[in-house]
Amino acid sequence: MRGANTFGDDVDFLRQHTETVVLSDASSAARVALCPALQGRVATSTAAGEGGPSHGWLNRALIASGKHVPHMNVYGGADRFWLGPEGGQFSLFFAPGAPQDLEHWQTPAPIDTEAFALVRQTEDSALLRKSMRLTNASGTTFELDVEREVRLCSTAQTWNEAGAATNAGVRVVGFETRNRVANTGAAPWRRETGLISIWIAGTFAPSPSTVIMLPFRWGPEARLGPVVNDRYFGRVPADRLVGDGDAIYFRADGQQRGKVGLTSKRALPALGSYDGDRVLTLVTYTQPSDVVGRDYVNSLWEQQRDPYGGDTVNAYNDGPATPGAEPFGPFYELETSSPALALAAGEAAEHVHRTLHFTGRPADLDPIARAALGVGLDDVAAAFSR
Repeated sequence: MRGANTFGDDVDFLRQHTETVVLSDASSAARVALCPALQGRVATSTAAGEGGPSHGWLNRALIASGKHVPHMNVYGGADRFWLGPEGGQFSLFFAPGAPQDLEHWQTPAPIDTEAFALVRQTEDSALLRKSMRLTNASGTTFELDVEREVRLCSTAQTWNEAGAATNAGVRVVGFETRNRVANTGAAPWRRETGLISIWIAGTFAPSPSTVIMLPFRWGPEARLGPVVNDRYFGRVPADRLVGDGDAIYFRADGQQRGKVGLTSKRALPALGSYDGDRVLTLVTYTQPSDVVGRDYVNSLWEQQRDPYGGDTVNAYNDGPATPGAEPFGPFYELETSSPALALAAGEAAEHVHRTLHFTGRPADLDPIARAALGVGLDDVAAAFSR
């Protein structure tokens, strides 16, 4: 199921239906495409120019239809802007008093269907803005401005972010989004009435061999809590989620819906996926120096005992939401979140999310995975064969 389109194919398709901005780097063949009207999302990227493989997953049928659908418009894209929490008493996705189930779940329009404004563009960057007004499940209203800068990383920056030695046999593309939220209301955002977080998700094409890797901070559960949270959509079966002393491994085949996460006490500043063939994807993000114990919003669909004990990083594998239903994609996602934002009136906060793709022979990708994630590709291959 891995995408077979070239970057040029995807850009040509997108330009038939929406404004599409392409960022480039004169010193390499790396490219990034973004769509202001599709909530300013990065649609896809490539390391090899117009004819190179396209690394983002796109829902072509929905984009081409020009229609909006209930609950969530799954356009896809390699980096989209959302806000949390998704569930709980402070949810932004459920109306006050509504049951927290799929029938009543609704992505807020400002992050689902409304356009962002493109306010500045250079060869390798674009700046977008959007004003929003949102109400949570407890009736608290948030007024905010969002500023989102998309920047193509240079080849040197991409290698440096991975912490790996440059290898001329590996093609690379990296980009980052700098996501800034400002409280434009008259009142501070308070813990007691609900806080929000910046939430970035990248959507990619699954394959039978794709595995997500989530390195974690080692330590006893009595001090750091459970290693992984897999309670979002029912427990993930053991043949889809395994761990060793270094990382959690999660199948990304698009065949069974499931989501996992790591709290601030466990999450490390990088996660990734490997398609079992030639593409290693890494995600890095801004993790506060005092991350352990920080408040992160809780997105579980339930009345929560701890609404600020949520996850810092998440991974999602798509599949039918109910028996016999069609999947949303299928796709898989790599996600990061900012801490809960207790912003005073006029105050702002930023969250940076970086996506790095490395394409090459497994032997050349292995040291990159080890440098960035602390696991080798042999560990990935063996994860579900132990």
